[in-house]
Amino acid sequence: MVELEKVSLTLGNRKILDNVSFHINPGEIVLLSGDSGVGKSTILKLILGLIRPTAGKIHVLGHDIGALKTSALMRVRQQCGIVFQEGALFDSLTVEENVSFFLKEALHLPPDEIRKRVSETLSYLGLMDYLHYLPSQLSGGMKKRVAIARAIVTRPKLLLYDEPTAGLDARSAIRVVELIRDLQKQFNVTSLIVTHELHYFVRVIDKIFHLENGRIEFEKYNGAALSALRENNFLNLFAQE
Repeated sequence: MVELEKVSLTLGNRKILDNVSFHINPGEIVLLSGDSGVGKSTILKLILGLIRPTAGKIHVLGHDIGALKTSALMRVRQQCGIVFQEGALFDSLTVEENVSFFLKEALHLPPDEIRKRVSETLSYLGLMDYLHYLPSQLSGGMKKRVAIARAIVTRPKLLLYDEPTAGLDARSAIRVVELIRDLQKQFNVTSLIVTHELHYFVRVIDKIFHLENGRIEFEKYNGAALSALRENNFLNLFAQE
């Protein structure tokens, strides 16, 4: 589904990523952890082909992203959904208009199909009562749900989340995590979550990659190590690395 092979990125005189490699299988929920500023969000941009690596290869949905022309790259991006850290909703558009935006502007679907998809998506997320609300009228947790609705309405195969629980209270954060898990179960969508709030996600993820000093310093898979994380011992576990 997603594979980074010896990927490095240098911007100016600063090396952001150094020989990063990892693999995400179809249907997995994978977490990329690390402190702020280490390059986690940069990896999402690389996966989408928004920036190019200095060295290495990136395969997404069976395609070598670096070898694609613009039109082919756009077709790959249309199979991906991204939930930005701040939601990135259009302030002047209603919930309905935000969710339908890419169906109109990128996929050019007929109006009936757009209405059907938007209605199904908002109903699934419990947002039908907020169709005509503007983002300024929503809570932080509601904005996140609308951002997720906009990401999944295109029926993507891959979902990318940039700090999806940032700025949320514990109850709202847990609801977002449960939603990510439910989407995986319902639609078998593959998810990559960038976050430093690891504690919210340990019970739903299949795999963890930890980024430090531009490198993947360790990997934790579903097993004894991940079970230890799920028992809230992750700080001690990390200290042993």
